[in-house]
Amino acid sequence: MNVDNSTPGTTPLTQAPHRWWALVAVALGVSLIIMDATVVNVALPSIIEDLHLDATQAEWMNAIYSLVFAALLLTVGRVGDIYGRKRLFLVGMVVFVLASILAGLAGGPNALIAARLLQGLGAAMILPSTLSTLNAVVVGRERAIGFAVWGATIGGMAAIGPLVGGWLTTYQTWRWAFWINVPVGLVVLALIIWAVPETRDDTSPRKLDLYGVVLSTIGMAGIVFALIEGQNYGWWRQDDGSISPVPIAMAVGIAFLWRFWVVQRKRKTAGKIVLVDLGLLDVRSFRFGSIAALIVALGEFGLLFTLPLLLQNALGFSALGTGWLIAALALGTFVISGTTPQLTQRFGGRAVVRAGLATEAVAIAGLALTLSASISGWLIAAWLFLYGIGVGMATAQLTSVILAEIPVAESGQASGVQSTFRQLGSALGVAILGTLLLTTLGRATASQLDEAGVPAAASQQVVDAVTGSAGSVIPSLQANPATAAAGDAAAAAMIDASKVTTGIASFVVLVGLAATWALPFVPPPAVEPRAARGRRGRRAAGSTPDGAGVTDP
Repeated sequence: MNVDNSTPGTTPLTQAPHRWWALVAVALGVSLIIMDATVVNVALPSIIEDLHLDATQAEWMNAIYSLVFAALLLTVGRVGDIYGRKRLFLVGMVVFVLASILAGLAGGPNALIAARLLQGLGAAMILPSTLSTLNAVVVGRERAIGFAVWGATIGGMAAIGPLVGGWLTTYQTWRWAFWINVPVGLVVLALIIWAVPETRDDTSPRKLDLYGVVLSTIGMAGIVFALIEGQNYGWWRQDDGSISPVPIAMAVGIAFLWRFWVVQRKRKTAGKIVLVDLGLLDVRSFRFGSIAALIVALGEFGLLFTLPLLLQNALGFSALGTGWLIAALALGTFVISGTTPQLTQRFGGRAVVRAGLATEAVAIAGLALTLSASISGWLIAAWLFLYGIGVGMATAQLTSVILAEIPVAESGQASGVQSTFRQLGSALGVAILGTLLLTTLGRATASQLDEAGVPAAASQQVVDAVTGSAGSVIPSLQANPATAAAGDAAAAAMIDASKVTTGIASFVVLVGLAATWALPFVPPPAVEPRAARGRRGRRAAGSTPDGAGVTDP
């Protein structure tokens, strides 16, 4: 891949001015959108109590963000390629800041879910524009450092989000978990205007495949809707015996995604405009790396959704205490991030990714095996610290490996595709592990109450209250002497349910690790000859990435 992707009248990528300040803008922008995926997790019990959310609404509040994020990434990644990634970054940040203000002002569940949807729209504009800008501007020996910063930001901020949310919930209000985005967002906007260079793909027609937009958006929305609403409507039939909308939504989602795949392939073969060049998936490192990213995100974000519910509702930690525990994950990520570039240069990105995922799987499995009513906060923190080390190693270099053989001119599309895999994995993680937690919690609570001799009618009331509130009612049950026994039984049930979901999260990460064995070896950037990069890039894409220039900001 030719690192001097300049055209007449443009600045070569290797000489882009203010590129390190541009990296700061990218890191801060990514920090906000990743933190916002998890910042509400610790505040969730307070939000449920304040706005009277039920369990399904709580899942939607989390999943709608990732769902819109995933559904629109393909579209906006292409928009950035055509009209400019800096411009897309700027518009996305404006939308995200405005949506954060609305989320903090929400007076009910529907208003909050709608604001989260709008936040997802802004985030969908931000992520591919930051990643494609990074892929274009930070090249050569600086590439490992740039992606290490980007990856550590994702892993670290996903863990810092709960700490920020816990502190603000304890000392201010959960609404500041959203309003905190406003001042930081304004700083990012200033940096975008001053430091981020404009990049675009000048070789493709300035058109969008609107049919592809509709197919991909409805397809992914249908699948995630089915996974989230299965617990609410029933997986096949509703309580009144009528057919549930869940299997219908799932079938529609799968059908639309299959049609999207077929149409995109046919249009590409015919030389027509496509939303995304699915030929990118013919590049082995991109294909298997994206699959691994989806699977890993499913395990990671599903865990970060379910773990705060366990810590606060069953183990008695406060919102701030929960935030401090999960901050151990961020600490592990930041500790390892300083050595990740050196490890990558010595062993290659693929080996670092595998080591990171193996570390993640061990840490999550250890947490699942040691969970109990008497587990100490220090032991939880130790497992999360180890998990953070794995995240810091895997996340950054997995992204670098995924994009290593993709020409810069196609980096917007490629960034959108791989980010779609990640965000779809995040939405699926919340939906699948969240639903699994509630289902297992209901069965375990009924079993615990039956062993305690609670009558069936009273037992069902407790089960409905516990599952309907995602466990948030447990502390109040334990505080009332008349219902303390039922509360203790529900807390024990939640611990059992969490052991199951955490164990499955570990297994999911192991599946992601297995997917990386199909990744080809990509030489470390510091030692790979420039000529070899050019030949490899041309083999992967079939052409040189001419036209992906960078203009002065």
